[in-house]
Amino acid sequence: MQKKIILITGASRGIGASIAELAGSKDYFVVVNYAKNISEANNVVAKIKAAGGDGCAIQADCGIEADIVRLFKEVDKLGKLDTVVANAGIVGGEVHITEVSTAQLSEVFGINVIGLMLTTREAVKRMSTKLGGTGGKIILMSSAASRTGGIAKETHYAASKGAVDSFTLALAKEVGMDGIRVAALRPGLIRTEIHNAHGGIPVIEKWASGVPLGRVGTPSEVAQTVMWLCSDDASYIHGALIDVSGGR
Repeated sequence: MQKKIILITGASRGIGASIAELAGSKDYFVVVNYAKNISEANNVVAKIKAAGGDGCAIQADCGIEADIVRLFKEVDKLGKLDTVVANAGIVGGEVHITEVSTAQLSEVFGINVIGLMLTTREAVKRMSTKLGGTGGKIILMSSAASRTGGIAKETHYAASKGAVDSFTLALAKEVGMDGIRVAALRPGLIRTEIHNAHGGIPVIEKWASGVPLGRVGTPSEVAQTVMWLCSDDASYIHGALIDVSGGR
């Protein structure tokens, strides 16, 4: 029997890589999307295969519509798509609102919002039972910053994730009768390289005292939540915004 196919955008490192590796252990065929670093993406695929799973890496910049369309066409060649995790995203650097430029806003929203929506568009085209598909799951990556406002000088990032939350709620109403389940995760302080934008792991470790659980989270903890959402155990979870933030 052919394995179910899961596509994870931005999966060459951090949370995306952790989701990919866990999905491989759950008997999915894992498509590891990456924008630039082929060696990191191939390393994730190698880890999946070494653990007995299967997958491949496909390059596509999720800030470019043509790349997203090409990515899905490449996935089509592999078989029927079961799950999409729209994880690709950037912080966009630290910048005070008085200094932010149109170019910076366009880059952040281009990947975090527009790219995510276009990724979803292509997924729905293939999954919708009204369009000949057999259903599926779409997991969108938001952030706790969408409700806390994030940190100073990253208003652009927080705003983009707020848009993801709104899109999730709207999308759930639109595709719920199409055999597609939708949810978004809102990770808090997670130990990943994305925090290099504001000082790296040592900086967020200092913020751990503000987390009710008293620590920073791990990519694995986010990945476990994603895979639960993809399972039949979460069959009535739809349109949910799920915090993975240690209570923060």
